[in-house]
Amino acid sequence: MKKKVPGFIVVLILLLTLVQCAKKGMPEGGPIDEEPPKFIKANPENYTTNFDAEEIRIFFDEYIKLDKPQQQIIVSPPMDPKPNIMPLGTARKDVKIEIFDTLEENTTYTINFGKSIVDNNEGNPFDYFKYVFSTGDYIDSLAVSGTVKDASLKAPKEPVTVMLYEVDTAFIDSIVFKETPRYVTYSQDSTFTFSLENLKEGTYRMVGIMDKNSNYLYNPKSEKIGFVEQSITIPTDSSYEITVFKEELEFAPKRPAYFKGNQILFGYDGSPDLDSLSINLLNPKPEGFRSRVVKDPKTDTLYYWYNIKPESDSLSFEVATPRTRDTLYARLSTLDRDSLTVSTDGGGMNEDFKFKANTPIIDYREDLVKILDQDSAEVPFTTSFYPMRNEIRVQFEKTPANRYQITALPGAITDLFEETNDTIRQNVRTKALSDYGTIILNFQNIEAFPIIVQLTDTKGKVLSEQYSENSGSFNFQFLQPGNYLVRVIFDSNENQKWDTGNYLKKKQPEQIKYFSDTLEVRANWDINQAIILD
Repeated sequence: MKKKVPGFIVVLILLLTLVQCAKKGMPEGGPIDEEPPKFIKANPENYTTNFDAEEIRIFFDEYIKLDKPQQQIIVSPPMDPKPNIMPLGTARKDVKIEIFDTLEENTTYTINFGKSIVDNNEGNPFDYFKYVFSTGDYIDSLAVSGTVKDASLKAPKEPVTVMLYEVDTAFIDSIVFKETPRYVTYSQDSTFTFSLENLKEGTYRMVGIMDKNSNYLYNPKSEKIGFVEQSITIPTDSSYEITVFKEELEFAPKRPAYFKGNQILFGYDGSPDLDSLSINLLNPKPEGFRSRVVKDPKTDTLYYWYNIKPESDSLSFEVATPRTRDTLYARLSTLDRDSLTVSTDGGGMNEDFKFKANTPIIDYREDLVKILDQDSAEVPFTTSFYPMRNEIRVQFEKTPANRYQITALPGAITDLFEETNDTIRQNVRTKALSDYGTIILNFQNIEAFPIIVQLTDTKGKVLSEQYSENSGSFNFQFLQPGNYLVRVIFDSNENQKWDTGNYLKKKQPEQIKYFSDTLEVRANWDINQAIILD
């Protein structure tokens, strides 16, 4: 006799069967969407004339969002106040633009979205979509293009904002500090090219800035600037080059502040000639009063040190350079000062050995310093004192695979407070010749001398340099293995350093050219490179 299967068991078996079938038939996902959104229509239509709307709607075939709209979207000419562009944070199938500005008559406006329009799921960009309209009877169609460079780098690290200012009776050069341009665009990341389109006929001044706060105004403290010296007449077939540079600001000291024992901190803006700068106490000085100024190695800060506290708790100072003179005030407090500590640094094949101190050095005795090599033979040397850096540099001839012991006996270094060093012994070792590499450069097309040839790392830090007034051959020895860039400074004013430009004075920076290839230095290897500069 057959037993009857309970009904709930039958139902359970059927459910399990259905689950297994569902698992077998579940799709594993289709191909990844690589298509960008597609533009469908706009209201008002793109390239509308006699535009008078207060709202624009641009429709796409799928849900989209705006990626980094503040950096990507350019409205040219700029509107004030800026239009409200949505979506922000949420996905939708259209872009909505609300206009609050009273638009100029007979003017063509361009809203360039850059790479900001992306689909909601995969982030595929709809590159460089433009919405163009005119408040007049026609769309301006002229254009101008060019390239951007960075005066001190092989390539710009970020896009350059390129701007056109209309040259009319009201135009002055300082307009870049206070008024937005007539037309604006960004340089392309990879090609470093730019194009300004939908322009009207006229005369313009072209300026480029690294616009960090996206306000289309030049801020010399934080931004680089470049310019085309002559006015540009449009239409034109010419292509233009803009080289951006960081200006040297006029020296401007900030209000000093008591830092700690026997130190007053002076911050400043600008790039002063520190060798000609002085800070003088105007209060009556106690007998035996001495002071020293030391530059902070990393920041735009000077430390005014004094050995004896003046009687007044409120001090006045005169900060003077050959071009400026300022009177500043500071209040004193009571904090302990540092005691003398001497440290050492450097000593490799291509660098000086240094004594550094945490309090101001006022005297040193070369006769209390001695250098011995690994054979205990005494090594001749010279010294140089750099007051602003508060360091003593020791120069001596080194040979590979050698050891040197540098000794400074007590009393070799004296600071502002008459404290002296204890015995200092520092061992310096140079590597074997086989651990270094060499770069030999032979330039084929130097246009003018003198030149400064520099080897830098890939971030632009100078690792070695040589100066030449007439020769195009250079030999860089004892180089650490790694990647090096070669750049040439054309020292037009013959002061053996690179000089930046000045926008208001219409002064371009001294020209720098790079060798296009990166040189890889290997240990025990010589690179003999013929160079033709771009």
